[in-house]
Amino acid sequence: MPRTASLRADEPASQNVAHIEPEEREPEKQFLVRGTPPYRRASLAFFMSGFSTFALLYCVQPLMPIFAHDFGVSPAASSLSLSLSTGFLAVAIFLAAAVSERFGRRSLMFVSLLGASICTIACAVMPDWNAILVIRALEGFLLGGVPAVAMAYLSEEIDPKGLGASMGLYIAGNAFGGMAGRVFTGVLAEYTSWRLALGAIGVMGIAAAIGFLILLPPSRNFVPRRSTMRYHVDAWLGHLKNPALAMLFAIGFLAMGSFVTIYNYAGFRLVAAPYNLNQTEIGLIFTVYLFGIAASWAGGHLGDRFGHFVVMPLGILVAVAGVAITLAPSLWLIILGIVLLTSGFFMAHSVASALVGKLARGTKGHASSLYLLGYYLGSSVAGSLGGHFWSANGWWAVVAFTGGMLVLSLIAALVSRRITLRA
Repeated sequence: MPRTASLRADEPASQNVAHIEPEEREPEKQFLVRGTPPYRRASLAFFMSGFSTFALLYCVQPLMPIFAHDFGVSPAASSLSLSLSTGFLAVAIFLAAAVSERFGRRSLMFVSLLGASICTIACAVMPDWNAILVIRALEGFLLGGVPAVAMAYLSEEIDPKGLGASMGLYIAGNAFGGMAGRVFTGVLAEYTSWRLALGAIGVMGIAAAIGFLILLPPSRNFVPRRSTMRYHVDAWLGHLKNPALAMLFAIGFLAMGSFVTIYNYAGFRLVAAPYNLNQTEIGLIFTVYLFGIAASWAGGHLGDRFGHFVVMPLGILVAVAGVAITLAPSLWLIILGIVLLTSGFFMAHSVASALVGKLARGTKGHASSLYLLGYYLGSSVAGSLGGHFWSANGWWAVVAFTGGMLVLSLIAALVSRRITLRA
């Protein structure tokens, strides 16, 4: 039988068989085994990379009112300091996955973290608003070299029995970084200046990048590939043709879209009567990301023990319950609802991330890039669309919108499970 006859629908086209042959032959691999020092170093390195990536990305969010005041721009214009970064990050994820297939994972992630940290320091000293926006766009582009490549490295190098735990720790780093970037810069800017706050985050990012490079073991199972653009297009299309993976990509879009929408518009509700919270009090709500850290870690361990397709729907159900509870008039119940949403989301996200690596057959970086593309598009598209629901009918409409997306993500999780079990 010809060699190409054994290719599956989720693999690149036959003309590229020479490039994917090393993975298909499944040579004996040297995995990082859970409980060993190299496994612990790798897990810590990825916690640091996740922390740094999200701290650098979201550190400008609490500074937007200050930007509007200091540079004389509108609130919408000030929000470009974040939206440009996330937009360019989504685009860069595709390119990063392709580049890493040729040059490797570890070096690309280090350069990305270091370059983004330097960009943050540059923003801290830049006097011109348009120049800051250009630098933030470049920073988002550089950060695209981390998320998809990180997932690919973990999928290739970590023993499958410990993949969920290490992926959960990486996602926990994301949650911690997202919280720290927002809370730290907001508080420091209030008592010093926004420039000092950004400079401090940039220096922290450089330290994290160096620690990442020192701790992370070199790849042992990665095989460099020379490839054409057609190879990469075929790889992406191949993963999209895998219905179980396609459902996971949809979960990334729907779950992240719901999560960001609630966070975007909860503040508008809580600054108004009868709550009348100030900006500092609203900012402190970001500390519930601590629950996301714990949920990411727990989700990874529970997924390894009880099955990823058991834990992922459970996380989504917890998020649904959290969204529903925010309808209550009590402030403490609203906060409880946000805690449950955060916990459920990060539990489902950590498990879905691990599943992408497990279900992808070949070109795992490309599969990860598709998941993260859906993830960040959900943040951008649904996060903005939710504003129309808020303006039209208030919080009830926001809950209906986000709850509907979460129900769709639950259906996608069950469909993915059924397809995988039948395979």
